[in-house]
Amino acid sequence: MKRLLGYTRPYKKQFLGALLAAALLAGANVVLPQILQYYMDHFLSKMSATTAIIFAFGGLYALGTVIKAVFQFFQTFLFSMGAERGLEDVRRQLFKKLHSLGMRYFDQTPAGSIVSRVTNDTMTMTDFWNVILSVIVGLFSIVSSFMMMYALNAKVSLLVLAFLPVLILAIWYYSHYSSKVYRHMREKLSELNTKLNESIEGIGIIQQFRQEKRIASEFEATNNEYLDTRNAMIRTNSLLLSPIINLLYSLALVAVLGAFGVMSMDNFVQAGVIYAFTTYVSNFFNPMTNMMDSLSSFQDGVVAGSRIFRIMDNTEYAPSQNPGASATIAVGKIEFRHVSFAYDGVHEILHDISFVANPGETVALVGHTGSGKSSIINVMMRFYEFGTGEILIDDVDIRDYPMTELRRKLGLVLQDSFMFYGDVSSNIRLFNEDITDDQVVAAAKFVQADRFIDKLPNTYHARVIEGGSQFSSGERQLLSFARTVVTDPKILVLDEATANIDTETESVIQEGLRRIRQGRTTIAIAHRLSTIKDANLILVLDAGRIIESGTHDQLLAKQGRYYDMYRLQNGDVD
Repeated sequence: MKRLLGYTRPYKKQFLGALLAAALLAGANVVLPQILQYYMDHFLSKMSATTAIIFAFGGLYALGTVIKAVFQFFQTFLFSMGAERGLEDVRRQLFKKLHSLGMRYFDQTPAGSIVSRVTNDTMTMTDFWNVILSVIVGLFSIVSSFMMMYALNAKVSLLVLAFLPVLILAIWYYSHYSSKVYRHMREKLSELNTKLNESIEGIGIIQQFRQEKRIASEFEATNNEYLDTRNAMIRTNSLLLSPIINLLYSLALVAVLGAFGVMSMDNFVQAGVIYAFTTYVSNFFNPMTNMMDSLSSFQDGVVAGSRIFRIMDNTEYAPSQNPGASATIAVGKIEFRHVSFAYDGVHEILHDISFVANPGETVALVGHTGSGKSSIINVMMRFYEFGTGEILIDDVDIRDYPMTELRRKLGLVLQDSFMFYGDVSSNIRLFNEDITDDQVVAAAKFVQADRFIDKLPNTYHARVIEGGSQFSSGERQLLSFARTVVTDPKILVLDEATANIDTETESVIQEGLRRIRQGRTTIAIAHRLSTIKDANLILVLDAGRIIESGTHDQLLAKQGRYYDMYRLQNGDVD
């Protein structure tokens, strides 16, 4: 609660203004019954009310009601504005935190669960803050109403107060029980979002392999589990919220009227006093109804807040650089010295990897799936922290370079290129306004992407929809190449960059790739061995170890693992 309320601190003026309006509203609720009580006891009961008096009291009561409405407006408006701005801060910080976490966190956490926390859970926090307002307003009303009841008749007011322990016990039991229900409900909602996200992303595979019925069945099962938790919440709220308050209010009203009835046998009790007292009893219990109704949102907000703070407190950060890192990449020499790495920190994927890529050279990584090729790229790009050993660039520890320098000088082209909403130009420059239109066009021409871009409506300003699905995989990859070239990196990293490109498109960009690699150190993962014949060094990996190294001709001469792979790809196997 302390952390949740901490987000309201920057907007304390709005919240303090709302609390002041709430206090004034409680005062108006105290004064209005007094106006009618005075009118009933001094004029109505004595039949001395003139037309002028009737209109005077009617006008006074109407004015008080308007003032009360004004206080209600400022109370709701100021508090809601502060809560919305606090929510915006939470969502911004959460989004920023997610982008500071390392890849390992996203490997272990479903995307749907993350989306649920950023959207649903943060929105629930607004309800939590509204609960706080409801409690404060309720306390103002309860205290002021009891004070007025005590002033009217102390003994009868204590009779009303006798119901408070029962109410407190009900609140305690509800908060204790409902927190479990709401936590379970939030977990099921997160699972539901995960299933939905997975089914949308994999819709092509689902339809291709006729998995609609299975997916629908799994979604229905998760949805029913979520429904069960909602039903448990509804049962809890139906029993312990408004019904119990209304019961206590009715019993208190019966007790008050009974007490005044007994008193009237011996002494005259003014009708205005009874009216005012019963109104204060209503004002005493009505906020409790709102407070109890809000407890459901309160528990929901606490559970949602705990889920959000689990992300905020997560220490699975992206690898950090050394303090004071200020080195710059000049020539692009890369050296691995006895590097070992494990994704989970326990089971090693890379074992004692050592090699050197001199400036301007191309080093190719080959091997079967799971041999460790992408892991070498991941640790060199600082997506993951390696374990033992050293990674050097220009003979300087990679951790002595600022992350901005690494991202600027290392250009990465992945097997699956991702396109953002926008246009072709923005996807090449990646919204970096420092890159001019001329540079965008030059990069596209360099990789020969201009051949299809010039045919598009609006050319470089043609719209790109989600994932760039209107383009072929080869066209998306050409745009990805242009995106990398436009930054003029010193080191080029190709992770199966031509795997999804057809033969014709591949032949188009091979010349472009040769030009891109000129003057740049290149680390290339390749399954098609024919594309890396001209590499200065080829490393053959197996189970995270380098088992062979050399040029294409040297490895063929050895007639080892590379020789077998090459013959297999060329169909030269007996």
